[in-house]
Amino acid sequence: MPDLENIKHTVIRDYIVIPIETGYIKPNEDLSAIIEPAKELMRDGDYLVIAETPISVSQNRLVDEAEYTPSLTAKFLTTVWSKYLWGYVLGPLLGIKERTIRNLRKLPEETKAHKEVVLQLYGLKHALKPASEAGIDLSNAPGTCVSLLPENPEKVACEIRKEIGKDVCVMIIDTDATYMKNGKYFTGLPVAIDGIDADNGFFGYLKGQLSENMGSTPLGCSEKMDVETALKFANIAEDYQRSLSTEMKTIHSVKAVLGTEMDEVTVEALDSITHTPAVIIRKQ
Repeated sequence: MPDLENIKHTVIRDYIVIPIETGYIKPNEDLSAIIEPAKELMRDGDYLVIAETPISVSQNRLVDEAEYTPSLTAKFLTTVWSKYLWGYVLGPLLGIKERTIRNLRKLPEETKAHKEVVLQLYGLKHALKPASEAGIDLSNAPGTCVSLLPENPEKVACEIRKEIGKDVCVMIIDTDATYMKNGKYFTGLPVAIDGIDADNGFFGYLKGQLSENMGSTPLGCSEKMDVETALKFANIAEDYQRSLSTEMKTIHSVKAVLGTEMDEVTVEALDSITHTPAVIIRKQ
């Protein structure tokens, strides 16, 4: 096992964070780029926190939005509902992030096809959410493709832990928020770990604006864990991701990082930057 002095790491909230850096994990590619370094670097008691997108892409959970023709409902939800009502009225009224408001006000034409994808695959409950619907990721897939959430993230987390072969915990997370009100945890996302009420779509998002934002959502974990602990490690991982210059959290950050328009992103462009799909978290 390499000495900590010889590997890249930082300290966040009394925890050592060791990034696992890779190229772009491609569709139908296995996760050895994450698992092999984890085998080498992890110790018993460590946590491996993995972003959902590389899992989804490896599972080929990609959808080409260019194949979808926007319905009248999708057009209404994009322009009237999301861009104008949420961008100019409800968003400012409810105090949502200024970055989100700015992004809503400049929604590209392609968003109409995206809304149609959400409508067809997840229904109106999720399509009513003005942005980040159903955890669909627009920023880390080539061309006009998007990635859906991973299939059975808990099972994937358990399989990765088994491959690592140590007494560690593996967690898969999404940056979409978990909220808390009256001691109850909930999210708009279609799936989350036990203890977080999931699949609330827009209604979870709306209620969330009047509740406490607890940070990133744990989707699946290799062991049973209380929600507070899971959220702590999910947010340590997210704090590290925010520090990276290559973070592509929204479609609007893609051009800044890759120097290309959203619908012109290639696998080669995605592979030209360093990705950090996972971090190891260790108590000091």
